[in-house]
Amino acid sequence: MSNSVVSASAVSAREADVLALLGEHLSNAEIAARLVISVRTVESHVSSLLRKLDVPDRRALARRAAASWQGSAPDAAGGLPTPLTTFVGRERERGELATVLRTHRQVTAVGPGGVGKTRLALAVAADAADGFADGAWFVDLAPLTDPGRVCAAVAAAVNVGEQPGRGLAEVLTTALADREALLVLDNCEHVREGVAPFLERLLPACPRLRVLATSRARLLVPFERIFSVPPLSRAGGDESDAVSLFMERAVAVGWPPGPSVSEGVVALCERLDGMALAIELAAARWPTLGLDGLTAGLSDQLRMLAGGARADDRHRSLRAVLDWSHELLEPRDQALLRRVSVFVAPFTVEAAVVVADPDGVSGGWRHAHGADSTGGADSMVGVGVGVGVEVDVAAAVADGLGRLAEHSLLTAVPSASGTRYQALETIRQYGTEQLVRAGELAGVRSRHLAWCLARAVALREGADVGGGEGRARFDAVAQDIRAALAWAPGRPEQRADACRLAGQLAELAFARNLLAESQERFEQAAELAGDAVAAVALRQAAGVAGCRRLGDDMFRLHLGAAEAARRAGDTAGASRDLAAAATVGYRFSTSFPVIPVEAEVKDVLARAHELSGAGDPAAEAALALAEAAVTADAFGALQGAVENTAQETVAYAERAVALARLTGDPVAESAALDALSGARCWAGESFGAAAAARRRIDVLVKSPRTPAGTHEVMDALAMAAGTALGVGELPQARLWGRQLAGHPLLAEAGHQATSWLLVTEAFAGHADDVLAHATGFRTAWERSGHQRSLSLGAAAASVAMVHGLRGDHAARADWLAVVERADTAEQHRKGYGAVFDAMVRLHHEDPDAALASVAAPPDAVWKWVCWVWLHWYVALRAEASVLAGHPEARARIDSARGVVEGNALAAAQVERAQALLDDDVPRLLATRAAFEAAGCPYQAARTLVLAGGAHAAEGRAALSALGLGPATADVDT
Repeated sequence: MSNSVVSASAVSAREADVLALLGEHLSNAEIAARLVISVRTVESHVSSLLRKLDVPDRRALARRAAASWQGSAPDAAGGLPTPLTTFVGRERERGELATVLRTHRQVTAVGPGGVGKTRLALAVAADAADGFADGAWFVDLAPLTDPGRVCAAVAAAVNVGEQPGRGLAEVLTTALADREALLVLDNCEHVREGVAPFLERLLPACPRLRVLATSRARLLVPFERIFSVPPLSRAGGDESDAVSLFMERAVAVGWPPGPSVSEGVVALCERLDGMALAIELAAARWPTLGLDGLTAGLSDQLRMLAGGARADDRHRSLRAVLDWSHELLEPRDQALLRRVSVFVAPFTVEAAVVVADPDGVSGGWRHAHGADSTGGADSMVGVGVGVGVEVDVAAAVADGLGRLAEHSLLTAVPSASGTRYQALETIRQYGTEQLVRAGELAGVRSRHLAWCLARAVALREGADVGGGEGRARFDAVAQDIRAALAWAPGRPEQRADACRLAGQLAELAFARNLLAESQERFEQAAELAGDAVAAVALRQAAGVAGCRRLGDDMFRLHLGAAEAARRAGDTAGASRDLAAAATVGYRFSTSFPVIPVEAEVKDVLARAHELSGAGDPAAEAALALAEAAVTADAFGALQGAVENTAQETVAYAERAVALARLTGDPVAESAALDALSGARCWAGESFGAAAAARRRIDVLVKSPRTPAGTHEVMDALAMAAGTALGVGELPQARLWGRQLAGHPLLAEAGHQATSWLLVTEAFAGHADDVLAHATGFRTAWERSGHQRSLSLGAAAASVAMVHGLRGDHAARADWLAVVERADTAEQHRKGYGAVFDAMVRLHHEDPDAALASVAAPPDAVWKWVCWVWLHWYVALRAEASVLAGHPEARARIDSARGVVEGNALAAAQVERAQALLDDDVPRLLATRAAFEAAGCPYQAARTLVLAGGAHAAEGRAALSALGLGPATADVDT
């Protein structure tokens, strides 16, 4: 595209691409497919072009594009070659390099092989050529093998020949002395010894001459200005320079990728580190490999990314590019490069000293620094960072790393703790090949494993990795630990260290809130360990699974721990693990994808009894807890449990609490209290259930920060919030709900964190707060793979209720669909579903529909409403009966009053129902204060609405202030 088309209006590179395709008369959809962008993005670019080029319509744009192509062929100003392919992207680098070239006489564009130095230099030179009276010349130094031939190569490029009696250097200097020109020297790295002195003689004698050089290493002349050429930009997804280059080259080979693979192409360019040559080679193989083949081949880029014959053999494959750079290194630097290639993340000089084993790299390092070349380094193998490192060795390694960075084979990364170094993935793969060829792979990786283990131990003993400083330290080493654990387990001699490292990473990942990885690493440690250690690791993994609400994994892992303990001869431990599995099968049944089969869980409990022996308090406590969990669970309660059976269940749970207390284990005591809370709930003792739940919070103050302890704390907060809500203690429920929402392990699990807080705020009537949390709840729930549990279903139902109260029936229906997917059982939905639906119906002045929602008598449905919802159910049933004119309204009020006694909130609602029945407005208005004292502004406002007259207007205003708006008489079923 000619400059006349775009310069005045600053048309971007992507807009120029769109304009060119408009000139081919393509539709927006065809342009989107060709460029792998959305149709909407194309439309935006077309609108921008119409404005910038000041043309009336799309047809005029097409004519403008076609005319510009016919009237402007690329200009090879002076002696610059004309590229055969278009230059893509790099607008920022192009502008910055041009600016540097205007202010400095000698600029070297430095970067690794294949990054695109030559193309960038040519593009900048072509842009700048018109500003030089004598144009520009291009000199490719790649064919040279003798640094002494640099002058001859430049002379040939500028058509200067030898003269009798005069040296070629003198002739060339004289010829260029008065020239105002740009000299582009390409591929200087292998003849730096010739380029540097040549430029030191040339530039002082030619004051109007400027030099733009490209090199993989600095020229090291005093007047040199370095411009580092970065990989292609990958920011911006399908609009990035890297993706644009891939698409351009893929189109050129006749196989334009469609929009459906755009995300895959973005990921592919990310994996290729934005290296221009790698992207071009990948695009060339697109027709035969496709996205899946290219992605699969990334683990061996050196083999996959190879093209056909090229004029420059260095660019026919990535391996050829790296071979060229590798051959320029001295043997000691070649050894250092291959050995530090085991590092995945940026590494320090100290780390390189430990892993590279400099004593074996080159005795010349020590000799060069005046030190004895024997002894010393062997003592550093496997030692922590900086321990035993001789100053001269560290200096030698630092010097070597600096040289590798100067050759663009490493990138120097500044950080708060000092300079770190990093190699691109292709260079790491190349280094691994060289390690294999040198027979050093096992030794270097073993030292890397030892270094990783030392760093992991230091992290465990240092700052909390959940905090800012510790988090940064973990992130700096985590990738290397993972790489070591991908290699070491397959080496029998490394099995013990790999087991230790996996266990360390599991604990660190847990502290870092990486729960999935923590569980995976505990399980990996178990696979590598002996039976006794494996049992411990599997118990830890089960605790992490609990934090992730994966009941089936908890069950599986406790069974695995039991089997490992049994093989190790620890029958008491095996009994505890089997009892724990049985407890999980009942206690956390709602966190299973499918509720476990009762017979299977009871069989596990029977096996636990078979292995139990007298004298082990922990085993006795675990068995008592399992028995309490079995009898307290809905399996028994739904099969016709009567009062004496419920009291037996409470007795089982109280025995479990007593035995757990004797162990001194707060986690075990809290679990037993949970069973007691559940047992009292099934016995109809709502206040006893809430009291037991509150005790768990106090007991767990001293709980260890283990996965099991953390899981217990989160469960205790959830149950304390739920039971407090059930007895009308909204402030306490909100307090514990907020503590749960703020738990650091739930930072990425907003659905689990905010579930009870949503329910509490919904009952209070804080609509804006509910809706503010609802989006995050739903996003996290969807990201989790649509996890299912009672609390998640209730939370979604509370959001649906708020939408219903607001009269947004479409949103309510949408959230009710979430409820169906978020809970595990219909019986749960029947409980809170009846309560929430009745509240919406009463709000919209439809008492008949509300009464239909709570029609079943409490003694027939208490099993599925009593956990949290019983008091709400009976209070709403009493009120709906009054408003619907049901003949048993008074009897239902009397019955409800006995159930909710002690619950200030539910009691106020029952009292209000009585006042409505007796048409006693003063008595009705008196309940408003009770609602406000109980922390329920919604019911306080409804009291005014129900009072009617002037009070009703005040009540509706209060509802509007809560974000609920005026009540209407219309609600969808």
